[in-house]
Amino acid sequence: MTNIQTPDRQSRLQGSEATASGLDKVIAAETRLSDVDGEAGRLIIAGHDVVDLAARYDFESAAALLWQTSGMEPAPEASAMRHAFADARVEANALVPRLLVATKGQTITEGLRTGLSLLVDEAETPAPLRLVGAMPVFIAALCRQAKGKVPIAPDASLGQAADFLRMLHGARASDAEVEALNAYLVTVMDHGMNASTFTARVIASTRAGMISAVIGALGALKGPLHGGAPGPVLDMLDAIGTRANIKPWLAREVARGERLMGFGHRVYRVRDPRADVFNKAVMTLTNGNERLQFAREVEAGALEALRAAKPGTRIDTNMEYYTALLLEALRIPNEAITPVFAMSRIVGWTSHIIEQERVGRIIRPQSVYVGPLPDSHDSEAA
Repeated sequence: MTNIQTPDRQSRLQGSEATASGLDKVIAAETRLSDVDGEAGRLIIAGHDVVDLAARYDFESAAALLWQTSGMEPAPEASAMRHAFADARVEANALVPRLLVATKGQTITEGLRTGLSLLVDEAETPAPLRLVGAMPVFIAALCRQAKGKVPIAPDASLGQAADFLRMLHGARASDAEVEALNAYLVTVMDHGMNASTFTARVIASTRAGMISAVIGALGALKGPLHGGAPGPVLDMLDAIGTRANIKPWLAREVARGERLMGFGHRVYRVRDPRADVFNKAVMTLTNGNERLQFAREVEAGALEALRAAKPGTRIDTNMEYYTALLLEALRIPNEAITPVFAMSRIVGWTSHIIEQERVGRIIRPQSVYVGPLPDSHDSEAA
């Protein structure tokens, strides 16, 4: 075969160069939900700077805000969300026996994916409520099953964060723990057109339904390049071990070209603003304990090593670094970090699904064929 280049094909190939690597700078949708300004290190969610949102809203009121912004009908009232989520958790709890039988041998993330597939497309309770209510119930039950413990039923008198920690650990959480988890859940609720959100919008554009779109989004989040970074941060801290080992360990890893987990971001060129929210939350929760002090020394050492190795390149701390410390302080199992992230991000996913369904047009990007073309005599013979 001869690789024939027609002028039109050549121009399409040249035009594809800017989009060939991860669709950078390609606008895929208009949204009112969030805006990520990587150059300024700013994240706006539904008209609020993320730092202000985390300070002023709990999970329930932030979810109501995003759903209102998405155009959800009827528009949810923040005052009704606590009761609505509590009812949804109780409803989801009826599925736990089936969930635990079906997920033996699966990871927590795989089990959560299986659990969401148990939800039917049509039911009296709206899909967004059923999905958000199911997450803490399923995650807590799966974590307890992994430890050989029986699941704990939800308590409808509690908020989402408090009830999740109670179902997970088997005891009522402290006010500081609930406040810290609320800060986390609000802060990671939405983050522009990331891989899982884009996946949700693509599936939603086919009218496959919200359950399918969310399961697809979770599948994208499962990938280590998207939702799996906080766990390796803890592995890195444990591998360093002592203060005396910080500089030599970091220097060795940087010299080998290894990635330092918790540093650098695809979008942010300065410090990830979410890192500051989690830094404050973990400081309050741990009262600046030895683990946090050690982590801050590692952070300073890592930034110094990275800037020395890559002068002129802006690399700063991303949210995964302090996410790891915050969730560790809340005694979230390492294997549940991605599912707990999804417990928050599902609000963003469902909001984007609602927004996309209002567009009413399937997402169908073009591709550029770069393979061989048939010889002219092949065409004549045909």
